[in-house]
Amino acid sequence: MKSSAVNKYDTPAARWRAVEQRDPLAEGAFVLAVTSTGIFCRPTCPAKRPRRDRVEFYNTPGEARRAGFRACLRCKPEDEAYGRRHTDAIARASSLIRESETMPTLEQLSRATKLSVFHFHRLFRRALGVTPRQFRAQIMVEKAKQSLRSGDSVTTAMYDAGFSSNGRFYETAAKRLGMKPSKVGTGGTDESIRFIVRRCSLGLVLVAATDKGICEVWLGDDAGSLTKRLREAYSQAKIASRDPVMSDLVKKVVSLVETPQRLLKLPLDLRGTAFEMRVWNALRRIPVGKTKTYGEIAAAIGHPGASRAVGRACALNHVAVVVPCHRAIGKDKSLRGYRWGIERKRKLLDREQSTT
Repeated sequence: MKSSAVNKYDTPAARWRAVEQRDPLAEGAFVLAVTSTGIFCRPTCPAKRPRRDRVEFYNTPGEARRAGFRACLRCKPEDEAYGRRHTDAIARASSLIRESETMPTLEQLSRATKLSVFHFHRLFRRALGVTPRQFRAQIMVEKAKQSLRSGDSVTTAMYDAGFSSNGRFYETAAKRLGMKPSKVGTGGTDESIRFIVRRCSLGLVLVAATDKGICEVWLGDDAGSLTKRLREAYSQAKIASRDPVMSDLVKKVVSLVETPQRLLKLPLDLRGTAFEMRVWNALRRIPVGKTKTYGEIAAAIGHPGASRAVGRACALNHVAVVVPCHRAIGKDKSLRGYRWGIERKRKLLDREQSTT
């Protein structure tokens, strides 16, 4: 376990709440010792929860040992490999779900991971932010999308991806694709995309919008490359580069870059899974000048432990700055990755913090 305490859990009350919730984010922040048994455990120990008046907290397993307690044989608080085993179990289950022709049952997945059905299901959802069945649906939709973009018919894409009926495919896929399945393979045929590229202090910004609202905000250094990427993404859409409405929209986006303390409401056309949408909405609620860790964002949307899934949702954000994924940072306060470059992320955060 990590020896350093985490500020979020630096009071007995906060630590007890973490124990009550079996909060995975509390791993490494402290251990709890049970005076009636002489045993110390992880905050997430699956054993029956002790009474509050029989619990003492220590920052590290070493402190608990020096106080005369012994390690729990069930949650193994001194074994760093214990946590890794859970990570490996989720990785095995994910691979099995991806590679199986049909959705494995929870019993099959629990046997493969050597965890109980209940424990496996809870761990999987905490780690990835979705249930195993929802994870499978996301994979199937992605397979269908790739098939459609390669030129396959909707029927071929549907069955190759593993959908058993038209109804289920359209019910599941249409929501996640952001457009009708028939349009995906044709690069957004019949869609009208307007865009504009302008210079800002971070280089160049491309803003694209549908009739509903802004669908893309990209940062870069070369207007030609940005425009080419947009035309490839919407290869069959009706694309217009000159539009008075876009001039106004791009001015507002640039103002968010240059004067981030301004609060602007912009029309958006966001396209993603239900989980991604929750992450993006949570990012938009982070105040200017503030940051949150991926773990804090996961907890805020009701999926504690899904920090990696939050990171993936941030990486898939197509609307830079407007959906401020630059305000998401690592648990150790590092900037981690940023789709538009770490240096841009640093500049955005520095500018926001200096203006608040």
